[in-house]
Amino acid sequence: MIKKLFSYILPVNVFRKKSEWSKNLEVTWNNGELVLDSENTNYSYGSLQRILRKGLKTIGFDKVKHMEHILVLGVAGGSVIKTIVNEIGYTKRITGVEIDAEVIAMANTYFKLNEIQNLDIIIDDAFEFVLKTKNKYDLIIIDIFQDTTMPNFLFESFFTKRVGFLLNDNGILLFNTMLLNSKDNIRNEEYIKGLASLNFHSTVIPRVEQHNELIIAYKKP
Repeated sequence: MIKKLFSYILPVNVFRKKSEWSKNLEVTWNNGELVLDSENTNYSYGSLQRILRKGLKTIGFDKVKHMEHILVLGVAGGSVIKTIVNEIGYTKRITGVEIDAEVIAMANTYFKLNEIQNLDIIIDDAFEFVLKTKNKYDLIIIDIFQDTTMPNFLFESFFTKRVGFLLNDNGILLFNTMLLNSKDNIRNEEYIKGLASLNFHSTVIPRVEQHNELIIAYKKP
C-alpha cells in the first residue's frame, strides 16, 4: 500500500526480469496502478489497456459480450483480457497466445491472470498458432510487440488471409499498431488496402496515446 501511494509521486519498481523475447521486463507501481513495461514502452495495463479498451468500446461492449470465442494474439500481462472479463462481463471462451513464457509467469504472479476461469493460455508463436488452429473466432485481437518493434509477418498477406479465414462471418479484427515514422504510416495504409481486397470493411482510430493506431476490420458475410 505504501508503494502504491508513493507511486503517485514517482514510479516504484516491484520486479525486473530479463526475457529472451522481450528483453527487459518490469512490473511497476505507476500513479497507483500496477503496470508491466518493456524497456521502452508499456506492455500491459496503463496506456496499453486504455488503447485496447477504446477499440473494444468502438466495437461495442454489448456486441463483444455476446460473442462465443475470442482469440488474443499477444497476451503479455493480460490487460485486454482483464478488460474483456471484468469490465465487459464476458463469460464465454477466450484463447490467449503468447510466445514468451516469462511474461505469462509474471502475469500470473502480479496480475492473477491464471485466476480467469474462461481463459486458455497457449505458449506458442502467433504465426505458428494461426496456421495450426482448427477453431473459428468472433473476435481476433492482435497486440504483438517486441518492445517498440512489430514483427513483419503481421503485415504479410499470407498471415492476414489466414486471420481472415479464422474469423466467422461478421467476425471482427482488432489490430493494435505503432506508428513511429513515415514508413509505418505507409505500411498501415497498404495493410488496410489489403483488408479491403479480402472483403473487410475497416475503420481506423488514429494517434491513440500518441503513437498507436487501432485498425478495426469487420468481415463481410
